[in-house]
Amino acid sequence: MATSSVSFQFQHPTFQLRQRNAVRTWIQHCVDQEGGAIASLRFLFCDDDHVLQANRQFLEHDYLTDILTFPDHSAQGIAGDIMISVDRTRDNAKHLNTNAIDELHRVIAHGVLHLLGYNDQSPAEQKAMRQREDLWLSKRQF
Repeated sequence: MATSSVSFQFQHPTFQLRQRNAVRTWIQHCVDQEGGAIASLRFLFCDDDHVLQANRQFLEHDYLTDILTFPDHSAQGIAGDIMISVDRTRDNAKHLNTNAIDELHRVIAHGVLHLLGYNDQSPAEQKAMRQREDLWLSKRQF
């Protein structure tokens, strides 16, 4: 599937994703390596308030998170909406003492991995998810 099936939308007032085409290519390459096919991935980069509202409305969770992933099971291939809180990823990067771009890319990979069937409920699943995220980050060529 063409990398144009990966789209980015921006609700956050100060954020712009750099190197969008490179990010699309990276996502496509990693999904290919996982044996998947992209039908449609839509990323929405927003603030904490937007993600918190969606978390309450759709999942009945009353807490902040860095990412919400909403799969579209009607598509052939992986598809869904991935909401990313730019505020959370920036704060997490500071807390983890890591680069903000690396943390943002980790969260992007995390959302796509969920759509590919990876979970992170148990400690073993969390470890496997982190290993896949690390692998994906190592495949960036930008």
